Amino acid sequence: MSVRIGIRGGIGESVRRVDGEPKVKGDFEYASDLSREGMLWGATLRSPHPHARIRSIDIQAAVSSPGVLAVLLAGDVPGKKTHGLDEADQPVLAWDVVRYAGEPVALVAAEDLELAREALKKIVVDYEVLPAVTDMEAALSPDAPRLHGKANNIIRSLRILHGNPDAKADVWVEGIYETGMQDQAPLGPEAGLAVPAADGGVDLYVATQWLHVDQDQIAPCLDLPREKVRLHLGGVGGAFGAREDLSMHIHACLLALRTKRPVKIVYGRQESFYGHVHRHPMRIWMRHGANRDGKLVNVQAYLLSDGGAYTSTSGPVIGNATSFAAGPYEVPNARLEGTAVFTNNLPCGAMRGFGAVQATFAYEAQMDELARALEMDPLELRSRNALHTGTVMPTGQLVSGAAPVRELIDRVAVLPVPPDEPAPDRDPMLLPGGAGHVGHGESLKRGIGFAVGYKNIGYSEGFDDSSQAWVRLSRDRDGPLARVKTAAVDVGQGLDTIVTQIVRTELGVERVALEQPDTRIGSAGSSSASRQTMMTGGAVQLACRAVREELDRQGGLERLNRPIEASRTYHHRVTGKLDENGQGDPHVTFAFAAARAVVEVDTELGLVRVVQLAVAQDVGRALNPQSVYGQIEGGSAQGLGLALMEEIELTDGKVRNASFTDYLIPTILDMPPVVSELIEEPEPGVPFGAKGVGEFSTVVVPAAVAAALRQATGRAIHRIPVKPDDLAGLRPALAYRKPPGS
Repeated sequence: MSVRIGIRGGIGESVRRVDGEPKVKGDFEYASDLSREGMLWGATLRSPHPHARIRSIDIQAAVSSPGVLAVLLAGDVPGKKTHGLDEADQPVLAWDVVRYAGEPVALVAAEDLELAREALKKIVVDYEVLPAVTDMEAALSPDAPRLHGKANNIIRSLRILHGNPDAKADVWVEGIYETGMQDQAPLGPEAGLAVPAADGGVDLYVATQWLHVDQDQIAPCLDLPREKVRLHLGGVGGAFGAREDLSMHIHACLLALRTKRPVKIVYGRQESFYGHVHRHPMRIWMRHGANRDGKLVNVQAYLLSDGGAYTSTSGPVIGNATSFAAGPYEVPNARLEGTAVFTNNLPCGAMRGFGAVQATFAYEAQMDELARALEMDPLELRSRNALHTGTVMPTGQLVSGAAPVRELIDRVAVLPVPPDEPAPDRDPMLLPGGAGHVGHGESLKRGIGFAVGYKNIGYSEGFDDSSQAWVRLSRDRDGPLARVKTAAVDVGQGLDTIVTQIVRTELGVERVALEQPDTRIGSAGSSSASRQTMMTGGAVQLACRAVREELDRQGGLERLNRPIEASRTYHHRVTGKLDENGQGDPHVTFAFAAARAVVEVDTELGLVRVVQLAVAQDVGRALNPQSVYGQIEGGSAQGLGLALMEEIELTDGKVRNASFTDYLIPTILDMPPVVSELIEEPEPGVPFGAKGVGEFSTVVVPAAVAAALRQATGRAIHRIPVKPDDLAGLRPALAYRKPPGS
């Protein structure tokens, strides 16, 4: 049994992470580090085409290759042939049609990885290339190929009607906005080890975000009962949504069961780009109307999302994006429509911000346009319209919790701005272009931009969410010891540390040991949606309090003479589905953030230096302040990446930049100082009053950076990531088009 012993410190303290030391020393075992005696290596053959019919597959040469013990095709899947989070529409291995470039077609297990890769080259697949649809608007055309044999390519379409959607206004602004496909870019690639068991089942050690939903998908495909498919958490090197969907999970299990030997699969970086979902590209049309005094009257929006080849979480993502499309503002009238479609692009799904990022970029650009049209300060416009506790959202949901939007705006506005340093006096590394030494600051312009945004915490639209925790208190020669077990995954966000802090606070003990998560305990749900502090924190708190009650009956810690243990499950309040007009009570609660970006632009070369990011965030209560600051900084980095550099580039459905050489992510040289302000207004009805914190700086930073670039250059910035050509005036701005079908 693997345990991790905690350190001193309870709720509200900035304590050292329980996994910090082994990670710094290189002793932490990630899923890619796993090994077993007699282990084989698995490898995957993937389609080179975005859309094609499989005429035949010849595996004979691969089967007879040196060191090869198994070659598997779709016909070798013993149970259900498909899997998926919201819809089981994704083949374990394609058998008749491939729907995106990179789709798995065949598997090989061999004595080492190179032998497995050599065998893949000997598999001959005869493809009939089919017409592909790779544009989200084209996917709506009556003439577009139907990817899944349905009447159309629509994954989900919804409409939210609020007040009088035809209400008139004094001033209108409208625009079209686009966001690119962003990769989660976890440093740890997809990895796991499947070990066949004596009972005919399998144990899978894997990097994931949700052990139990993986188990639910894997077992039917293996034609095994759930109890014979045991999942154990391997060390996770980042996630950000990339590990919510299955990748190598079923493949490794199939190979292990066929060969009766342990099988390990680890994706390389290029394969990782094909092996997980990505952030949805969106095209968003918006129209805002206001009175002369700056009060919003009407918001119209149509959001179109590219879901890629399979469903994944496209339905909930477009639901989120659409329900937040009016922004954190009081809007009396609205028509908000959203559609997610299938294309022959890479599948898209969960990523940090889950639809709110794309919506925020669009509605905050609109608020700046409206401020210009009204000749009003953009922060004053936002403050004048800020929602608050008691506001009714366009969905009809009442904002009943803490909503300090005005305070966030005020707080971020007064944070110190770095002085404007003359260019000739600087280290060249502090100019746009940095190490490239491409200029000397002759054409620098500074810009400052703001953005406000929000997002839900937890799952929405009636999902019955819960988390289970087990706590055992005993005494050994060193004194009291609390053991804790949940199936919750620490993907790097610091959840394990928070759990130890909760236990120390509730039980008054110093020593806390966390047992490795697996499926022998009830589900903890996914480490996503900023929900684990609320859900698993709540479950641990309930279990601790049950133990504490029995401990008090025994006379306290001094009289603890036998172990006490308890299991408890935490549920959040009930939510509901949206009706045909988009009305309901879909979200558990919300958190809000405001950001300010200070940028410098070399207007001749279109190069950018972000001088500073400032973020004020509504956190409820900071259970570990240092961890909260870390999450804000990390989320800001991911937001800066989307604003300026991160985009998966597709040509006819094929990835052109599947490497960290060509897919650029911010490095320490790209990141400016991040100034963080925490607004602590405890949220009623949730454990410790704490809100999740991981996503909200990512939601607002891209919009703030884009706003700063607009101010610096005077150019319309309607698409992110912003490229040098956009800023140097070498690429025309997006032409306004009406929404499809309008």
